[in-house]
Amino acid sequence: MTTVASSTPATGPLGWLSRAEAWLDDKGKGAWIAAMVLAFILFWPVGLALLAYMIWSKKMTCSVSHRRHKGYGRMNISRSTGNAAFDAYKADTLERLEREQDNFEAFLQRLRDARDKAEFDQFMEERARAAQSDRDDETPKEA
Repeated sequence: MTTVASSTPATGPLGWLSRAEAWLDDKGKGAWIAAMVLAFILFWPVGLALLAYMIWSKKMTCSVSHRRHKGYGRMNISRSTGNAAFDAYKADTLERLEREQDNFEAFLQRLRDARDKAEFDQFMEERARAAQSDRDDETPKEA
């Protein structure tokens, strides 16, 4: 079973809207910006709605961000440069950075553990003080 795309123009209450969107897409970002500015001048709520639609549909995103997002332009770290000395230097540097990152993460974990212990000790001290004051309140005073 095959599906055939219909080439008939959209009809109905929103048909003109989809045709206008397709026309603006064909003209590019400048047409979208001009339409938004014109809409702001004529009736600002329509301009605001058009701006919201452009942001929501990502019509104004930069093509560079699309390429980066898809993985274009990312450097492959494990790729060899052909220079053995540089590749060895790069591997040593990456190992050193990974060790430093591991050491830093361990340091942060020790800080968190120390903070948690200090908070727990403070809680236990306050609890002991509260229990002691309750005992002091319950003991009858001799006159």
